[in-house]
Amino acid sequence: MRITVTRSGGFGGQSRRATLETQHRTDAEELTTLAQHALAEGRRERPLGVPDGFHYEIECDGTATYCADPRLSTAQRALITRVLKEGA
Repeated sequence: MRITVTRSGGFGGQSRRATLETQHRTDAEELTTLAQHALAEGRRERPLGVPDGFHYEIECDGTATYCADPRLSTAQRALITRVLKEGA
């Protein structure tokens, strides 16, 4: 599974994008489960969020969902953190 997270907004207004490929990873099953939950808990349209808050697009194998701070689910927060930290 290919997971891409795009973060935009925030105080500085800069975007950041990272992609993580789960193939050949020992934690692939865990990441796949997190991604499935994050997608199910997201929205089809970009939420308004809060002023200077981050907005996220999570894309997994062609399926995208949107979410925004401070209303991230536990799965969304965990997935976003891991992809932005470990992805390229």
